[in-house]
Amino acid sequence: MTEYGIHASHEQIPPGDLLQAVIAAERAGFQAAMCSDHFSPWSARQGQSGFAWSWLGAALQATNLSFGVVNAPGHRYHPAIIAQAIGTLGSMYPGRFWTALGSGEFSNEHVVGGEWPRKDVRNARLRESVDVIRDLLAGEEVSRDGLITVDRARLWTRPEATPPLIGAAISVKTARWCAEWADGLVTVNAPEDHLREMISAYRDAGGRGPIALQVHLSWAPTETEAEEIAHHQWRSNIFKPPVCWDTATAEEFDLISANVTVDQVRESVNISADLEKHVDWLKGYAALGFDRIYLHHVGQDLGPFVETFGAKVLPRL
Repeated sequence: MTEYGIHASHEQIPPGDLLQAVIAAERAGFQAAMCSDHFSPWSARQGQSGFAWSWLGAALQATNLSFGVVNAPGHRYHPAIIAQAIGTLGSMYPGRFWTALGSGEFSNEHVVGGEWPRKDVRNARLRESVDVIRDLLAGEEVSRDGLITVDRARLWTRPEATPPLIGAAISVKTARWCAEWADGLVTVNAPEDHLREMISAYRDAGGRGPIALQVHLSWAPTETEAEEIAHHQWRSNIFKPPVCWDTATAEEFDLISANVTVDQVRESVNISADLEKHVDWLKGYAALGFDRIYLHHVGQDLGPFVETFGAKVLPRL
């Protein structure tokens, strides 16, 4: 049976408000949660970027939900530090935490300086980072001299069971590659044919564990309101790789998205005031074989979404 959760977008909502939203989501019937890990928002209109790892401790303490976070080790974060963070949360909240690992976006990573590598180099660096994290969580002393440098690192606080390290992917090629090392897969909503290919590529390559989907959606009592929310908050997020990987700042994203239309946003966001449409969309994703579906309302006020979907959508699923 598919599990339905909420996505907490740090780049859009202040962390205190986001914490209250996930508390309300649990009460409303959402079964799980995941969050982003950004240093910068995608747009000045979004206007936030709280530190995910501080927030996760509070969110895990305040609810009984499981939580995941999408993280990019290797540039802004050293993988030994991410291993320590995973180990600490896994030790405090056993069985409730997972991390999805990806190769990163320049908008978050450029803040520490250094060259922004090609995508193939970023993937190789991610693969080295995964091995470092796994070895540290397994209790090994780790030294490396490669794309990632580590000197005699050891985790002194470790969970009894290693939290899952999930692969983050938006292409079929990356999904197939993640099967080599990941404990599961997470992606974002796209046309059903593409999502079906993603699942097949991961499973056919031997991919294990759950497959999760983050669904961008916009709901409001009227169609006009739902469109305005999506266009205001998410028009900077419609660009496919390499644009979304290699653009540096929120101001640059705002510049290149100045003429984006609502119809273009619809290609990335399920926009409707009709709850039946949202139910049908979500049932369609579940039928493809996703084990977990995380709902991301792209607006900044999550209260009406949580209340309405908890009462009228989740019971239908």
